[in-house]
Amino acid sequence: MEKNLRVTGKASLKVKPDRTEIILTLTGTEEDYGKALTLSAEKTEALRACFEKAGFDGKDLKTTDFSVNAKYENHTDGSGNYRRRFAGYEFRHVMKTAFAAGGENLGRALSAVSSCPAEPEFEIAYTVSDPEKAKNQLLKAAVENSFEKAMVLARAAGVGLGDIVSIDYSWENLPLEVRPMGRMLKANAPMAAMDLNIEPEDAEISDSVTVVWEIK
Repeated sequence: MEKNLRVTGKASLKVKPDRTEIILTLTGTEEDYGKALTLSAEKTEALRACFEKAGFDGKDLKTTDFSVNAKYENHTDGSGNYRRRFAGYEFRHVMKTAFAAGGENLGRALSAVSSCPAEPEFEIAYTVSDPEKAKNQLLKAAVENSFEKAMVLARAAGVGLGDIVSIDYSWENLPLEVRPMGRMLKANAPMAAMDLNIEPEDAEISDSVTVVWEIK
């Protein structure tokens, strides 16, 4: 019977964000489905035009979610009973764009948002441009931690480590972003000269790796 030693190594890693994302949400309601689609297209074109006016490429606004659903609202009838009635078709169009952190990009983007007649809601996220590099560093550190633990256990048990039998890693989709601000409504005043003075905290990720060694 083979004798094995199974050890789980854990590691955490902090990474400084180097990219800024702006997530924009357009919504609207019309009584007719086709009119809802038309309004969505008009608002989308208006938003792209605002970003182009601010010096961005409108095509860099990428859709991440789009839906059109029937909307209902509650009301009371003459007898005081609650009823639901059809309120129209509501569209929701979520887009995002990204650029290098720092510089004047964020100020220009917020200026485009604040002056846009499409009135988008927006959210700011700070991300890492090379997430695979960070995840590989995390994986390496977790394996090293597993080996250190295995060496301690082997010495305490008076045995030696043999060949590696298996390595089990979850390959989870680890988030590497920081969102220091919640969703914001369209500003009532121009943001061209606004300095938000935001210094995002480092994005922190953690994971584990289980390694099985032969012992001898």
